[in-house]
Amino acid sequence: MSSAKPATAATAAANRQATARYAMEDRQDFADADRGLIAPLPGRLLRADGHVLFDPADFAYLAEDAPCPDTVNPSLWRQSQVLAKGGLYQVTDRIYQVRNNDIANLTFVEGDEGLVVIDCTESIEAAAQGLGMIREHVSDKPVAAVIYTHTHADHYGGVKALVDPADVASGKVPILAPGTIASFDKHAIGENVIAGNAMSRRASYAFQSLLPKGPQGCVTCGIGITLPPGFSISYLSPTDPVTKTGTRRELAGLEFEFLYAPDTEAPEEMHIFIPELGALTCAENANHALHNIQTLRGARTRDARNFARYLDETLQRWGDDVQVHYGTHTWPVWGNQPVTDFLEAQRDTYKYIHDQALRLANQGYTPLEAAEVVALPEDLGRNWAGRGYHGTLHHDVRAVFTKELGMWDGDPVSLNPHTPVETARRLVDLIGADAVLTEGRRAIEAADYRWAAQILHALVFAQPDNTRARHLQADAYEQLGYQAEGPQWRGIYLSAAQELRDGITRATVVTASEDSIASMPIDLLFDYAAVHVVGERAATADVRIAFLFDDVPQADRDWHMWIRRGVLNARRGSPRQPVQLTVTGAKTALAQTLIAPAGAKALADKGLIRLDGDASALVAYAGLVEDFNPLFNIVTP
Repeated sequence: MSSAKPATAATAAANRQATARYAMEDRQDFADADRGLIAPLPGRLLRADGHVLFDPADFAYLAEDAPCPDTVNPSLWRQSQVLAKGGLYQVTDRIYQVRNNDIANLTFVEGDEGLVVIDCTESIEAAAQGLGMIREHVSDKPVAAVIYTHTHADHYGGVKALVDPADVASGKVPILAPGTIASFDKHAIGENVIAGNAMSRRASYAFQSLLPKGPQGCVTCGIGITLPPGFSISYLSPTDPVTKTGTRRELAGLEFEFLYAPDTEAPEEMHIFIPELGALTCAENANHALHNIQTLRGARTRDARNFARYLDETLQRWGDDVQVHYGTHTWPVWGNQPVTDFLEAQRDTYKYIHDQALRLANQGYTPLEAAEVVALPEDLGRNWAGRGYHGTLHHDVRAVFTKELGMWDGDPVSLNPHTPVETARRLVDLIGADAVLTEGRRAIEAADYRWAAQILHALVFAQPDNTRARHLQADAYEQLGYQAEGPQWRGIYLSAAQELRDGITRATVVTASEDSIASMPIDLLFDYAAVHVVGERAATADVRIAFLFDDVPQADRDWHMWIRRGVLNARRGSPRQPVQLTVTGAKTALAQTLIAPAGAKALADKGLIRLDGDASALVAYAGLVEDFNPLFNIVTP
């Protein structure tokens, strides 16, 4: 960052002292990440317009022999050095992975009759590059099937680079996924779209997307190399649902067996075993990193007990036969004993977090109090694969409280507090801006960065134009970022410091892509439209519009919506009361009409939709909805 400052002496000392907590002499991960390399990444990853999305050369500073700088936690530096190893790898007979041209892995299983793709990475661009490497170095066999392991965008977003949608629609290329098709679609698209604007902004902080590459900025995402802004996300609905453990499918001449693991790292998730190859993936329920029980980007809180439960079931089912575990992130583990040790440690880590959080809850601890005292046993805590490179122990403990006890921490003072701005104004009025600045400066000089950030937050929110307060708080956040082992904590702190000094960066990760919106189940599409309605404007509105989707199955074609009392409701079928307008067209055009009704006239003029009735109903509707600003404030009011 041009505005970045160096590590303070206190931060440098803290990072040097941290090495004693870690098994720095253990280099097995470096060897495993190199194993089976066929070819390095071919170079830069480009968008269709020539924009550079990712350049491996940008991470050259993470060379394996590069010493850890003072501005990076040594554990995170080590993990990032391993993740900087990218390319096409042979995992075992018939299994290949393209790793670290995107945040997630692209896995190919070569059958006698074609290729089976397991997860598709986040972007069309990364998937296309990966497929090109397979074609150059491994096989020209067609893609015979695609498997989504779970409902997150970094595992399906590149699908349209790998298969022709017409082949999927015709049944030539099945797409397997956990859960029913309706459930998978709902969770895959709903999570990334309904709250997608907020999630994208938060993800830009957490995944370091706004930071320049380098020791004072982005040093990988902890489970993958990077999540660059500007990539293209696609989506195709699954065609072959897996809803039962023990389900088997023969794909391209190989047998695949599935363990259904819902409500774990994703609402719909599954583990996959290929008996002939002794090859297992537990999707994102087992990686070389502690996972999130509650994501910082924002998603539904997960069940830590279920992580452990399904990992143990996996060990029971396939533990005697497994020879390799290949992750959907990070690198593989080889050998029966190393794999079972790896899975047992992952299982026990999640169960320990779950059990100890609830033990302390039952002793009356609040989430934050519990998070301050829970520590993993040494055997788990020194295990590299359980370090906080995605989730962290601190916020995972708090997440267990959220999952089991809800959002309230049990303290009456937090039941109905004043807003952050009102609280800040009252506090600053009480003790004075100069006193807050003095205390903030004293705390920074004492290397008490947590307190400095906290006390200065009040002044920044009470007086957001107070440059001295903003810059001083940025100094505190920056040192917290430099010391953080968790890359998401690092990204959040350093992005906050950057924006306090320089203003909001005009870039963001977008999860609510056009393809995602167009692929939404129709009921979800109306839900997405409903969260755009400004309740106060619509309090006395009366808008009634029917929608005829002319390119979907007959049973789903007729819908109608109405807005009354500030709420948009929608139902399938013909309305009981007369509507003011009927809009007819293809789903894509009607989706645009619903989400951006101000553009409906242009769509009608192009013949993409037909309006029958009073077109002013759409004008009225347009006046009741708002667009979402993807660059809303975070570190200022």
